Amino acid sequence: MQTLNYEFPADRPPARRAHVGVVGSGDLEVLMTPEPAAVARVRVRTSVDGFDTVWRTVLERFFARHGVAGSFELNDFGATPGVVTLRLRQAIEEGRA
Repeated sequence: MQTLNYEFPADRPPARRAHVGVVGSGDLEVLMTPEPAAVARVRVRTSVDGFDTVWRTVLERFFARHGVAGSFELNDFGATPGVVTLRLRQAIEEGRA
């Protein structure tokens, strides 16, 4: 089990909290909480060690495009980069007013 922490500049806080996905084989759970600071704080808990560079790249691309400010908890059980992006998009969609 590995825990990774990242911060990215962001300027658009969501209107409300969101919870999408599940922690299961090949899936990802995302918990998003609005935050007043202009930053996206991301904590990744993953069952797969050694993919720090992949996580950083996927998250950098996502937050460069979507700039959502908030606190993000990602609980991973072997999700692919495509699933990570999908779940994050679902969370920000659910967090809109």
